[in-house]
Amino acid sequence: MFPREVISTGPLVLRRPADSDAEAIVRACDDPVTARFLYTLPSPYTLQDARAYLRAAEAKWADGGAEFTITENGHYVGAIGVQPPDPWGVAAIGYLAAPWARGKGVVSRATRAVTEWLFDHGVERVELHAAVENIASLRVAYKAGFQEEGRRRDAKVGRDGRRTDIITFARIRRDSGLAAESYLPFFDGGELSDGVVRLTPMEVADAPEFHAMMREPSVAAYAVGPRTTLEDNERRCRYTGYWWVSGQRIELAIKDAISGRFAGHVQLVQVVPLIGQGMIGYSLRSEFRGRGFMTRAVRLLVDWAFANTQLHRIVAGTEVGNKASQRVLERSGFVQESTQRELFPREDGTRSDELEWLRLRPR
Repeated sequence: MFPREVISTGPLVLRRPADSDAEAIVRACDDPVTARFLYTLPSPYTLQDARAYLRAAEAKWADGGAEFTITENGHYVGAIGVQPPDPWGVAAIGYLAAPWARGKGVVSRATRAVTEWLFDHGVERVELHAAVENIASLRVAYKAGFQEEGRRRDAKVGRDGRRTDIITFARIRRDSGLAAESYLPFFDGGELSDGVVRLTPMEVADAPEFHAMMREPSVAAYAVGPRTTLEDNERRCRYTGYWWVSGQRIELAIKDAISGRFAGHVQLVQVVPLIGQGMIGYSLRSEFRGRGFMTRAVRLLVDWAFANTQLHRIVAGTEVGNKASQRVLERSGFVQESTQRELFPREDGTRSDELEWLRLRPR
């Protein structure tokens, strides 16, 4: 059983929940973002629910766990709790940030402090679980020094009845606990634009138009892999934020800056920090071709990558007969580097050559 201590970390004080927190708890838990990712919370959330939580928090301490109110300058800014450790010294941690405290690093600081407090009291391993679409929670895990360990498919059911994947993290006593800074930072302002095209993170709302584009014969002819369903593409869009924050890849919708219509897709994938290399890929709806949209999109993304990441090489591959794609790369500053013989599989079972292209970081 843990001692009922107060934890101080920077400007934050973590203490046992008190009756005086009840109204702030209601405001925090009745928030739509909180309700979206904390599936088991009542919604709407009432003062009666807050009082039930306060009783449960006291019971958690008695059962061998811990529950803290996070305060800043004496004001409620969130909560963080610990499940009772198992016989092997493994404990699970969970948290929430009040809407008025988000984006300030409050929960990542509190998570780090509670984790180190647990180690001081004999816990050997601390686990943390975040829904794949909960980008804020994923960022907390990385900033608090947790390491990603895997993915639990369809592990929970959301408030809308849809099953969702859960990303698992852990810190063990011998870990350094250093914050993991993403190799791929988010865009300042959330998007890139040159006034003609906008590049925005792919969202589930983009899936139908993305799916329709990928079924166009002129796009499907150069796609690699099995054909996907709309459900497959919706799932893909649910992962784009996770891929980005974890430094794996960036998936973007190309939008007409004037009308806002979905025009295509551009991605930065196969990111290898060890050698500073990534690969760019793209597709464009037929009705937007001939207007320079793709060249603009590729330039925007590649220029941003060289200005904001440590990437030194960005490569691309085009099927030998895909002249339109090759012109995009030439206009975007890429040079042809090599030919990969019989690399590109075709639907009829034959294989075609692929031309490899390269753009280096400007000197």
